[in-house]
Amino acid sequence: MVNGQLRRRDDAEAQRAATLELFYDLVFVFAITQVSHLLLDHLTWVGAGQAAIVLLAVWWSWNYTTWATNELNPETNPVRLLLIALMLGSLLMAIAVPHAFGKYGLLFAVAYLAIQVGRHAFLTFVAADRGSVGREQAGRILVWFLIAGVFWISGGMAEGGLRAGLWLLALALDYIAPRILFPLPGRPRLAAGSWRLATGHFTERFGLFVIAAIGETIILTGATTAGQELDPGTVAAFISAFAGSAALWWLYFRSTRELSERSLDREASRTGRARDIYTYGHVLVVAGIILAAVGDELVIAHPLEPLGGAELIAVVAGPVLFLLAQVALQLRAMRRLGYSRLAAITACAALGLLGCALPALLISAALVAVLIAVALLDQFSRDSTHGVYGEGGASRTKPQQDRA
Repeated sequence: MVNGQLRRRDDAEAQRAATLELFYDLVFVFAITQVSHLLLDHLTWVGAGQAAIVLLAVWWSWNYTTWATNELNPETNPVRLLLIALMLGSLLMAIAVPHAFGKYGLLFAVAYLAIQVGRHAFLTFVAADRGSVGREQAGRILVWFLIAGVFWISGGMAEGGLRAGLWLLALALDYIAPRILFPLPGRPRLAAGSWRLATGHFTERFGLFVIAAIGETIILTGATTAGQELDPGTVAAFISAFAGSAALWWLYFRSTRELSERSLDREASRTGRARDIYTYGHVLVVAGIILAAVGDELVIAHPLEPLGGAELIAVVAGPVLFLLAQVALQLRAMRRLGYSRLAAITACAALGLLGCALPALLISAALVAVLIAVALLDQFSRDSTHGVYGEGGASRTKPQQDRA
């Protein structure tokens, strides 16, 4: 267990995110913007792969901190100092993102590893009591980070495709470890339910990261529009981009967030569902939002011109990936498919196939119309079933707060 003085309390107020956690998230607004710029500057399949690698690393550093602060009390000075130190490391990592596959590769790798190792060294040797389950958990995670760290640092010192290969191997170790519960030779298997989960705090933190990602789309949209002549085409593209951001917010917070939160109400296998839906599933939501922001910038820059192949793929991929993420999360939470979203994905893909000769603004507006249609269908399903979640069919009973 976590040291009593550093542990989050069990009352309702402690289920809320602390102001320091919101301050910490500001670094990741910058980090997401950096990932977007990396993709915009390298709009190729290689560039997309590089952006995916750095996004997965950025997400993994934030995700583990959220799991840690789900148990730690951020109103204590040791935890405050830890979060401030992690902010500094995260800021250095974000600064390195645009040149992570160039001159700042080692800086990116060292900053990422320092965040992961530093946090779990604190959890192992400061926050947890000797012989406790908490120390066993944190110590095992620390060992896995150190093993993966060999490949992170080696990749930072390598160049070209070798760097990407080593970092992919490091990410594979980092991402597989939670699925197999961090085994170590000679140590007994950990129980998935041994992790403590304050569900109110947990779901709020992931929702706030989605807000940060959508906020990045607003920043990118505003900055791009401010640099253009405000002719009718640019203004129309700006309005379309804003409507798209609003639709993403609506689809997540009126459907996905509620569905994900209700899936944690049941005590059995709660940790596994939290891991699958939030740790793994939400990175797809964030990636879709980032791609949507990149697409918005491309459309605003040239609203009345047809998009090239790479640009068209980027514009269509954002909504498609976001909707695919929602389908996957609903399937994991409710074991049911969201047919309206599958139809919307098909419509978006058709726009991509047929849109080579159409103006960018028309493609963007059509994609936004698809997102709005899905949101309206969700609302209609809610209203027609008097409070039953439309596609999932889950009863909308008031969730019981987890005090575990």
